[in-house]
Amino acid sequence: MISDIEAREGGAFRISLTDDEPTGTGRTTEHTDTYHGRFVRLVTNEQVVEAVEFETTGPALRGEMTVTISLADADGGTDVRAVHDGLPRGPSTADNEVGWWEALA
Repeated sequence: MISDIEAREGGAFRISLTDDEPTGTGRTTEHTDTYHGRFVRLVTNEQVVEAVEFETTGPALRGEMTVTISLADADGGTDVRAVHDGLPRGPSTADNEVGWWEALA
């Protein structure tokens, strides 16, 4: 669920992802991960750069990270590449990748 979004460079957003079953500690709530951030760079049909922070009490999930999403024309669609810089030490790279696949599905 996107609760707030201001789609412009410097604009803020807040997003909550909810699971049917609780999946761990350090999350925003037992079933929900919420994060907020701001758009650092927006290039129409090419790139989105976000500064993002999880809303959590878990120290291993705290800290700002940068997410760069690049889009490119592909045969019959669009290639999407998401790169994280400064991922907090809590989530493993594998868990982060699974989360992206689930969100994109």
